[in-house]
Amino acid sequence: MFPSAFTHNITQFARTLSLPERFQHSPIRNLSLEHLRRRNATLDTLFYDVKCVTAEEAFYISSCLAAEGAILIVPPTGADPLRLCDTVDDFFQAGGATIETLAIAGVGSSALGSAALGRNIADATGKPVAVVISGYGLADAVTEAMGGYFLFGYMNSVRHAFEQLDEFFGRPQFGVATRLSTDKLCQGSLDTQTVRALLVDPRLSLKLLVGHSKGNLVLSEALYDLAENEKERARQLAGALKIVTISARIAMPPLFRDVIDIMGEWDWFGELNSRKSIPSDRIVPQALHHTNTELPNHIPVTALLSELLSTPAIIPVAEQVQSLAVEKPEAHIPADAAEQPLAIDVAAPEMAEARMDSVPEASNEPPEEAGQQPDVMIEAVPLPSQPEDTRETLLITTTPAPAEETKVVAAPLPFKPKRGFRRGK
Repeated sequence: MFPSAFTHNITQFARTLSLPERFQHSPIRNLSLEHLRRRNATLDTLFYDVKCVTAEEAFYISSCLAAEGAILIVPPTGADPLRLCDTVDDFFQAGGATIETLAIAGVGSSALGSAALGRNIADATGKPVAVVISGYGLADAVTEAMGGYFLFGYMNSVRHAFEQLDEFFGRPQFGVATRLSTDKLCQGSLDTQTVRALLVDPRLSLKLLVGHSKGNLVLSEALYDLAENEKERARQLAGALKIVTISARIAMPPLFRDVIDIMGEWDWFGELNSRKSIPSDRIVPQALHHTNTELPNHIPVTALLSELLSTPAIIPVAEQVQSLAVEKPEAHIPADAAEQPLAIDVAAPEMAEARMDSVPEASNEPPEEAGQQPDVMIEAVPLPSQPEDTRETLLITTTPAPAEETKVVAAPLPFKPKRGFRRGK
C-alpha cells in the first residue's frame, strides 16, 4: 500500500501549491468544493490502482483533479508520460485521432483515478487510451447530498437539473465546452457531452469503450443521445464497438449488442447502483468494488480485459440460427466419375520419382498382356476353402451329447414324522 500512499501524498502536496492560482478564478466555487475534491482524490487512491501513475504524472495532473470534461491520453506502463488535453481540439492536436479506446472512471471522479484506470486499460490493450475526466462540481455535490453516491443511476435526472449552478458560478471551459452554448451546457453534464462529441467525430475510429462505476452511466447517456440524434453514426459504431462495464450494470441502447458487464461477487455498492433486470456476464469471485491491486478482493482490470480481448465476440443466437438456415450448395459429383481412370500427375517428374522410391519393387516378370496396362492393379485373393463334410464330421457335429443322469432327492420334512407315517403318502 506504500506506493499508492506515496502517489496520493504527492498529488495532495502539488494540489496545495496550485491553490493560490486556482482561487483567482471562481473563488467561491473553488473554496466550497476544494475539501470535497481532496476527499475524492483520497477515495480514488483506495478504489483505483494509482501506484501505476508515476510521481511526475501525479504532480502534473494535480492542478486539474476535478477538471470535468478534460481528456487524458494515457499510454501503457513504461511508454511516454500521459498528456492532459483541456479541450477536444487539443486532444486531436496531441495525436488523439489514432486512439481506439475510450474510458471514463467513477467513484471520486478525479483525474488521479481516471489516470490509474486508463493505465490499467492501456496495459491490457498495449496502446494509448483516451480517458474523459468526470470531475466534481456543484451539481455533483448537491446530488451526493441527496444520496447520489448510492443511487446515481436513479438520481441522474436530478443531477442535470443543477448544472446551471456550475455555469452561474463560472465553471472552467474544459472538453467540448468551447463548442457549445450556455443553454446547451445546462442540458447535460460536461463529461457526457464531451464523450458524445468524441463518439460523433469522424476522425476517431473507436473499437473499445470501458467504464467503471459512475462512468458507465456517462457512457450510457452519451450512447442513448447518439442513437436518438445521430442514427447513422450510431449504426457505424455499433458494428465496431465492444463495450465493457465494470462494477455497475447500466442499460445501453439496444443497437449496441456487444456489451460485457463485469461485477464483483461481493460488490454490494455496485449492486445498489445497478439495474436488477440486467444479468452479469462475468462475476469475479470474492471481488469488491475497487480495482486497487494492493488491496485484497480487487477486480483485476488488466487481466480481465486481456482475457476478454483475446476471445472472439459472442454471436447472438438469432444470428447463428439465421446463418444455419442458409442452404449451402452441395458438391456435384458426375455420374461417370467412378468409370474414369485414376489420373497420374506427370507434370512433376521429381515428385513422381520421389513417390516411386517409397513403393516396393515389383516383380520383373512381364505382364500377361502387354497391350493392356490398367491404372490400378487389383489382385484376386481366393477365399479359404472349407473342409468337406464327411460322414465322420457329420456324426461329430450332429450327435447330441449324452444327458447326465440326475437323482431326485426328496426335500426334508419341516417336522418329525410320527410312528407309522410313510413318506410320500
